This record gives sequence, structure tokens and C-alpha cells, in this order.
Amino acid sequence: MQEERETVAGISLSNPGKMLFEAQGLTKRDIAHHYVRVAERMLPDIRNRLISLVRCPEGSTRECFFQKHAGRGFPEAIKRRDIIENDGDKAEYLFVSDLKGIIAAVQMNTLEFHIWGSRVDALEQPDRLVFDLDPDEGVSFADLRQACFDLRDRLAAAGLNTLPLVTGGKGVHVVAPLNRRAKWPEVKAFARAIAERMSEEEPERFLSQASKAKRKNRIFIDWLRNERGATAIAPYSTRARPGAPIATPVSWNELARLEAANTFRIGDMDKRLREPDPWAEASAWRQSITRKMLERAGVAA
Repeated sequence: MQEERETVAGISLSNPGKMLFEAQGLTKRDIAHHYVRVAERMLPDIRNRLISLVRCPEGSTRECFFQKHAGRGFPEAIKRRDIIENDGDKAEYLFVSDLKGIIAAVQMNTLEFHIWGSRVDALEQPDRLVFDLDPDEGVSFADLRQACFDLRDRLAAAGLNTLPLVTGGKGVHVVAPLNRRAKWPEVKAFARAIAERMSEEEPERFLSQASKAKRKNRIFIDWLRNERGATAIAPYSTRARPGAPIATPVSWNELARLEAANTFRIGDMDKRLREPDPWAEASAWRQSITRKMLERAGVAA
């Protein structure tokens, strides 16, 4: 019997009817068409960034694994780049430059795309600052929302405009697009200083250390996304989680009305794409982490 195949965006999908989210009835074909649908908005954020993939060969409820290096049999549409890692070793990393690359990853049963904060043409100069606000189970989403607004206001006072992304999990990312001036050490030091200052000022609300034991009823301000090699979930990526949520860019006004960070699904995307892009305004922003910002944050220049 000949294997069923279907071509999507120029990529041949094997077994397109394979169930990847059984409870939602979502197949490999459905996931591929989701990315076709959101490509215009997703590509500006994922294009030419090193990526890590969460692959789930038997679907979202079975064993999944995280992959950041190229493997045997990877489609040519997924690009490779040799990178010197922090320990000095060389390894082959992955990136995509177009929709074909995204669909090629879906063909490999990818359910999540995680992106670097810099692009392949300037790996040492990040173009985004990301804080992941990760709440303890005892923190309400209303309290998490308020924390996001507090962080937004603090970054605005420092000179950075930001955008919120509901991750499809329980947390929210606060993202500041950057001009590519500062390098990783400066960006990381600035992020750490902001997180530590908030934790010092309100220790009953915030934590700047990745300690599960100390997190009870508090929000971890994860600043560690801002270092070379770290990744964050890509906007419009599916998540390999119950309910098949989507990591979704929202506006600050919209965030104020949301009740959870995993509220958006594949079925919501058509309506959202007919509405204005909540991140469109950022294309006109020209901002970077400056020496003066570092000094005000208490970071030695």
C-alpha cells in the first residue's frame, strides 16, 4: 500500500492524517495549515534565528524531545549553521528562513518552535529582550497580569517599549525589540538587574532565582532567556500541551482582559488574523540598551 502524502507549501508531508493532538482531533495536516495561515505574522519573528524544536513523533501525549542540532534525515528546507558553543566546541544548529522550513519541521512532527534572541547574521548582538514571568501554582492570573504591567512600566521608565506574549502555558513573556547595538553580556546584565531590583523591592511578589523551593505564591521573573544560546517560545507556535494552545502575541489592552495564558487555539487564528496585528507598532520602534540604561540599572559599564 502506497504511503499517503500531501504537499503543503512545497513540502511533502508523510501521513498527513496522523493524529498529533488526539483530544482536539488535530492532525499533522492541521498543524501544517496552521503555520500556512499565520506565516505572514510569524515569519518576521522566527526567520533566520537559530531554533530548537520540540518533536513529538507519537503526538502531544506521548514522549517528546527537545532538539537543537541537526540530525540525520533532516529536510534541506531546514537550514544549518555551524556555531562555536560557549564551551568552545563546534556544533551544527538549525534555523528556518521561510514557510517551507517551518512546514519541513512539521513534517518531522515538530509541535514547538523555540527561538534565539539574535539572528544568524549577528549572533552576538540580540535584537530582543525577553522576560518570562513564570507564576507559582498559587498565583492568580490577575496577579500575573499586574506583574506584567509593573514590569512594562519599569522598562518604559528605563526607555524601552514592550510587547506581551501569552505563552500557551501558564506564563507571559514581556518582550522588548532592540536595535542590534548591545551584545549578550550587556543585555543579560541589564535583564538581571531589572529582575533583581523588582525582587528586592517586593520579595513577597517576585523572585529572580530559578528556585522551585522558594517560589511559593510568587512569580519568577526569568531573565535567563537573555543569554547566548537561550531560547524562548516563538510567537504563533503550537504548544505540546493539553488543549493544543498557541503562543500568541497580544496588545497590552487585550492582556488586561484575558483570564489565562493558554486561552488561544488554532481555531482562534482566522479571527485574529482579520484583526490588526497587536505587535505592528513595534516595526517603527528604534530602541537599544544604552550605557546610560546600564548605569541607571546599577550595571558597571
